[in-house]
Amino acid sequence: MGFTTFGEIMLRLTPSEHAGKINSAQNFGVHYAGSESNVASSLAILKNQVQFVTKLPLNAVGDGAMRSLQSFGISTGNIARGGHRIGTYFIEIGSSIRPSSVVYDRAHSAISEMTFGELDWETILKGQKWLFISGITPALSKSCAEATLLVAKTARKMGVKVSFDMNFRRTLWKDKKDARSIFDAILENTDLLFGNTGVLKDVYDMEVSGANPIDQTISAIEKAKSTFGLEQLAFTVREHHSASENKLSGVALLNDKTTISNSYNVEIIDRFGTGDAFAAGFLHGLGQEWGLDKTLGFATAAFALKHTIRGDQHTSTEEEILSIFKGNISGHVLR
Repeated sequence: MGFTTFGEIMLRLTPSEHAGKINSAQNFGVHYAGSESNVASSLAILKNQVQFVTKLPLNAVGDGAMRSLQSFGISTGNIARGGHRIGTYFIEIGSSIRPSSVVYDRAHSAISEMTFGELDWETILKGQKWLFISGITPALSKSCAEATLLVAKTARKMGVKVSFDMNFRRTLWKDKKDARSIFDAILENTDLLFGNTGVLKDVYDMEVSGANPIDQTISAIEKAKSTFGLEQLAFTVREHHSASENKLSGVALLNDKTTISNSYNVEIIDRFGTGDAFAAGFLHGLGQEWGLDKTLGFATAAFALKHTIRGDQHTSTEEEILSIFKGNISGHVLR
């Protein structure tokens, strides 16, 4: 029994000079990534059985994405091939007072033009324990929204637990009401919700109370629990000092028990894929049947550690993440 993730994997292009500007870059680093595939790679690196489901064009770029997934130990046997192109995104890493930014070029990607029922979800999900989906894929097209809801409903029917990261990308939605309608339907089939206070404010206009970000996140989790009828929620907490420095922590609620993690002050090398590292770390802890404190602590340590690694992928091992969780954050050379 293992994990299934469904979503889009894209071509990531980043100026080769760290923190370089897109409009003046002459060379770009090439990677393949996406929220759901980032979760898959992290879970696979943590030695879980993982399959990634998507659709990729039958050309050399699609082949490159397949090889990238396989290099992490991810099963790609249920990836559909066809369509015209792979989605692309350009990342500009911020520094100090200049924020990071993203330019998307993903219209008419292969996954966005999938036909309804193209994937046999009952066969794909047979024997699986967890499904991971996010709020990004439903924004790509009507068929992607239908497929995301269908896989969530199928998983619920088959007894596969559904984890949903309520990612909200403003530039991908015409109206947040559209996102709310689709998210509501997915939430009806969700067992575990990942998110943060920002997405609840953006999509649901949900007001939270509290004198600090931790208290505000606790308030958000309690309101989300009540609003959506969920028993398992895990949220990240991010305090922005600048594009180069953040303070990070996590809050989780499982079956009426609320836990707060340690906090980490990090100097940021690359903040993309960090929420995905948190989700993968939390799912890994649940799969290992750790207690809530250790599961959240591990997820938050993974969340923090990913900020120190370039690219979307979190390549740290369980041992390295546990070391951070245990307080080894001095950065001294390991010999």
